[in-house]
Amino acid sequence: MLRIVTLIWFALIAPAAQACDTALILTIDVSNSIDTAEYRLQTNGMADALLDPEIMDELIRGQAALMVIQWSGVGRQEVSIPWSQLRAEADVINLSARARAMPRAFVQSDTAIGDAVQFSLRQFADAPACARRVIDISGDGTANAGSDVRAVRNAAERAGVTINGIAIEGMGLAITGFFNRAVITRNGFVITALTHRDYPRAIRAKILREVSRVLG
Repeated sequence: MLRIVTLIWFALIAPAAQACDTALILTIDVSNSIDTAEYRLQTNGMADALLDPEIMDELIRGQAALMVIQWSGVGRQEVSIPWSQLRAEADVINLSARARAMPRAFVQSDTAIGDAVQFSLRQFADAPACARRVIDISGDGTANAGSDVRAVRNAAERAGVTINGIAIEGMGLAITGFFNRAVITRNGFVITALTHRDYPRAIRAKILREVSRVLG
């Protein structure tokens, strides 16, 4: 009898133990305004953030699933790293190494933020079953091509997907204002990076907030 009770108990808790808290798509802007050094600041910043002990602990604790997408103009979106569920430290280390070594997907292209969000939304069809679905949009400019950003943002809200952002500023807070008005969902947030050199700090703060059970 005790053995039967034990087996039932394990059957009940096993799904919960393996549950995924967050399916997170990290996107990288590789449009015209991003030079080679700025691209590497983004990829290295992402790779370093994943290895941060606090972030790594939260990712593994929540069995998070991550994907990385590069985007620029109309029709220029690429899944650079497909869905990876992070169940152990080795999974996070491997994902970080892949992000750091990732070649740039596009050059010389416009900024189609709406198309990047649309492309990202479609990727959730193949994602692990997770309690939350989140898209990160990082960029250093406003949309100048492609789909209407607000309409796509509204579609994400209807689908139950959260959009957060990193606004990379050169001067002032124009990009931050645009992200707040047109890009993020009502339950989302924007973190401002003061130039690309501030991006590593910003992405660490953003990922930690997204995957933390306290702040997410």
